Amino acid sequence: MRIDVTVPNVGESITEVEIGEWLKNKGDSVDKNEPLLTVESDKATVEIRAPESATLIDILKNSGDSAAVGEVIAHLEAKSGRAQTTATESRRPQPEAQPPRSNGADAPRGDGATSGSERIVQEVAPSEPANKRENQAAEQPPKEETPPSARDVQIIAKETTAQQVQDTESPEQPPEPSTGNGQPAEEQGESIFPGGTATSISQRDEAVRMTALRRLIAERLVQAQQSAALLTTFNEIDMSAVIALRQAQGEAFQEKHRIKLGFMSFFVKAAVIALQTVREVNAEIRGDEIIYHNYYDIGIAVGGGKGLVVPVLRNAETMSFADIERAIDDFARRAKESRLKPEELQGGTFTITNGGVYGSLLSTPIVNPPQSAILGLHAIQDRPVARGGAVAIRPMMYVALTYDHRLIDGREAVLFLKQIKNMIEEPARMLLQF
Repeated sequence: MRIDVTVPNVGESITEVEIGEWLKNKGDSVDKNEPLLTVESDKATVEIRAPESATLIDILKNSGDSAAVGEVIAHLEAKSGRAQTTATESRRPQPEAQPPRSNGADAPRGDGATSGSERIVQEVAPSEPANKRENQAAEQPPKEETPPSARDVQIIAKETTAQQVQDTESPEQPPEPSTGNGQPAEEQGESIFPGGTATSISQRDEAVRMTALRRLIAERLVQAQQSAALLTTFNEIDMSAVIALRQAQGEAFQEKHRIKLGFMSFFVKAAVIALQTVREVNAEIRGDEIIYHNYYDIGIAVGGGKGLVVPVLRNAETMSFADIERAIDDFARRAKESRLKPEELQGGTFTITNGGVYGSLLSTPIVNPPQSAILGLHAIQDRPVARGGAVAIRPMMYVALTYDHRLIDGREAVLFLKQIKNMIEEPARMLLQF
């Protein structure tokens, strides 16, 4: 029985995906739920698994091709319940191969069918000697000579001496490489390197087609800036108290929960409390209405194997520090392996991104639509600050809040960021929630 392999629904508003890597080849046997291939969307890379134990008999879409949701991309031949032998497999009729589009000479044919190239060959008797055919070819009228192309001129020029290259006046001859302010040969689309060929771009450049994930990320980021009135406000946080707490309790925390106590759990807990106070930051604009969310699904931006992804902590207000740390660690690990599920990347009412892990000192993050705000964390750096009328060196972090000014006023944005600052500098506030 033949089974169609189709593109599954990989997320809301996604209608097209790009075929990633085929994990099985044509003719391979696969077990039930064994991965067949990966597909890429703007949200994640998703594995498609075999619905039954079967043999992969046909691949309709190759790596890099686009496919619509629901489209058939491969065929499987299901294995029967009884034992199968090699002889049985050999007697099974094989699907007829499709002829290549570019050349019909190799196309499969039946006993009464001949390809176009065979019909031409049959006009010459099989026993006809080769020298006779050569004489017939010699009697053919000579073909009109065509002028040499730029590629031919380039090859001829490379075979001449350096003096001949300088003396030639052929307009197609590529100019000498320029080391001054003159135009280089690459601007004419031709190679200046030995053994190179004329190309549409410089030999020093490499043209690589964007993946579906990268193209759709680009579209969504541009859409966010075009559809929202984005503004960013900044503050800085003294991380001394959180660092001291991690140093004092980090070992006991890890021993009990089997996970390290990081910084992100503090910011998630602080963000939830601040979102409960400033409700506009947890809201979104939908048409002519403002939708206030009474739940707190926090997206955590992590670098994945194929790009930035934002898995969501569901109901973060109910999670403990250990729950948050375990979830983020799991997201980061599976993102690198491209094993995040589509449903884990959907929704979200607010996002936190931490550019500090890459050394970023300051940035203006872009809101993830349809959300209305995003919190950006940055690197911790020792800086001189004024404390009690004296200068002290403290571990400081810049934080940024980008928000949609259509919904959130400057006052609310500053109050939100100020509340996060207060709770991080005095972690006891998170227990008392003020």
